[in-house]
Amino acid sequence: MHLLLISLILRVAEMNSLKQYREKLLLSKAELARRAGLSALTIDRVEKAKKCRLDTKRKIILALGLKLSEREKIFRD
Repeated sequence: MHLLLISLILRVAEMNSLKQYREKLLLSKAELARRAGLSALTIDRVEKAKKCRLDTKRKIILALGLKLSEREKIFRD
């Protein structure tokens, strides 16, 4: 039971990183998706900590105006 709770807490913490950064920049999911060349559904999935390809992460990082070396501001893995 405790491991399940810890896993859920970690997942929620990961989930908020992209969303918080996107909202800090006052970007909608649709606008970030357009800038990244992805669908808004993909952005939604990534914000919910679903698995995605490295290329998707790279596109999101660059679309947020970050350098690839700053990936940890968004992705913790």
